[in-house]
Amino acid sequence: MVDGFEVGAVHFNSEGWGPPDATVTPTTTSTLPLNVPYAPFSRFEKLGQIADFTPILNPGSGQGGGGGRKSAASDSVFDFTADDSFPSGADNDSTFRLVDGKPPPRPKFGPKWRFNQHHRPQLPQRRDEEVEAKKREAEKERARRDRLYYLNRSNQNQQRREAAVFKSSVEIQTEWNMLDKIPFSIFTKLSFSVSEPEDMILCGGLEFYDKSFDRITPKAERRLERFKNRNFFKVTTTDDPVIRRLANEDKATVFATDNILATLMCATRSVYSWDIVVQRVGNKLFFDKRDGSQLDLLSVHETSQEPLPEAKDDINSAYSLSVEAAYINQNFSQQVLFRDGNKVSFDEHPFANEGEEVASVAYRYRRWKLDDDMYLVARCEVQSVVEVNKERSFLTLNALNEFDPKYSGVDWRQKLETQRGAVLATELKNNANKLAKWTAQALLANADMMKLGYVSRVHPRDHFNHVILAVVGYKPRDFASQINLNTSNMWGIVKSIVDLCMKLNEGKYVLVKDPSKPQVRIYEVPADAFENDYVEEPLPEEEQAQPPEENAENTEANGVTNDVEDKEIGAQA
Repeated sequence: MVDGFEVGAVHFNSEGWGPPDATVTPTTTSTLPLNVPYAPFSRFEKLGQIADFTPILNPGSGQGGGGGRKSAASDSVFDFTADDSFPSGADNDSTFRLVDGKPPPRPKFGPKWRFNQHHRPQLPQRRDEEVEAKKREAEKERARRDRLYYLNRSNQNQQRREAAVFKSSVEIQTEWNMLDKIPFSIFTKLSFSVSEPEDMILCGGLEFYDKSFDRITPKAERRLERFKNRNFFKVTTTDDPVIRRLANEDKATVFATDNILATLMCATRSVYSWDIVVQRVGNKLFFDKRDGSQLDLLSVHETSQEPLPEAKDDINSAYSLSVEAAYINQNFSQQVLFRDGNKVSFDEHPFANEGEEVASVAYRYRRWKLDDDMYLVARCEVQSVVEVNKERSFLTLNALNEFDPKYSGVDWRQKLETQRGAVLATELKNNANKLAKWTAQALLANADMMKLGYVSRVHPRDHFNHVILAVVGYKPRDFASQINLNTSNMWGIVKSIVDLCMKLNEGKYVLVKDPSKPQVRIYEVPADAFENDYVEEPLPEEEQAQPPEENAENTEANGVTNDVEDKEIGAQA
């Protein structure tokens, strides 16, 4: 193998590096390829590339104004494009073709995607998803509004709730003269502090509270009983014989009841219209209510955003619910007591006849000093008494009623045990005015505790039978702070109205809460106004509509009487 290997002739260059400049003739034996130059270099230059077989196209004229490759003198010797020893790539380039020359297909999206397809290729899908999600939410909201619309309207052609429910509590006559109107924004800025009141007279009798009702739960509910034989009195100020006697004795200048004062104190929370009759007699001022006034009833869902049915004969209308709530409140205040004959008696009952069975209630006539020569006397009520550490404490008893969980959004039977705070918060939102008035009445009567009962219908469509689900007690001052009821502002409203009415001439006036605006109007009315109002008598029990009989068997088994209660109160004049 060594004999077969021949080394080419190596010429000696005596003048420098590399091979000599003499041209190698074709006849000269050489193993080197023809026309292959060597780069001229010296030992002081850095060695770069040995050979560059890439063609240089248009040297010095790159794209972007000279942005291409620039030719160098040292690179010119490596340009073999003109050498016939290497085959040209032009033929290969001319024959090169793409497999598929069609443009790529466009996705079938909207014009917005085509506008931005080169920048954000994933955006159109996200935008479509967002649009579809918004459409679905809008459809759900529309369906919810339609459902409430058809659920809460008994007739498709009826007017809206604002026009039907928010109407004036008393019909304004043409001969009435409007003297002034006071916006609620002024009431919210008022403040007045009163000293501790003085107890004048204590009348009536109280039964003891049954503490076993504090342990009632929705799983151990109790049926609400009816007390038809007990009489409840809603006597106005000027018809009270005790107040008349105190007025004749000049014990005070201003006279009212706790219900009327609470209505004035909580006026800024009211939505429905109400009215109070004011009589200026000599230097004395009497705040009265009309016969059949709305003040005798209890509002339901007054401050709620959900509309109630507008038909007056609907069991869930504002009027029907107020009548139902008034009867529930009366029956509840008597059922939670010990009815064993043990009773705390005070002075003689001012309204009951001898031998008449009356409800457990005590009337406290209390006097507040409004000014140096101005006193206010109010008749306040408490419904029960309890002994704590051998000391007697007065209680007020009131009941919240649930008529249909669909309107409030909270089912008491499911939430009272685990989320009682959420139930109370919902009631504070839907019945802010009613709870504030109850708290104000408890503060006026100086009650040590106010008991709130949670009463619900046996069935949402049965407004005659109810059950007690829970009873919770609160201290009036603590509860007032919880619901943001400021006593100084309450008395500031009363003091401003008293000062305004004391400037009027002798006569009869009426304060009317505007049905559509947060303001109170003062009208001067004739002396015989409201004296001939006609009030319909309630229907006999036999002629009233009977409740559904679906729970009749269970009722008989429990020994509960389900007689129909007199709930139909005549329309107001």
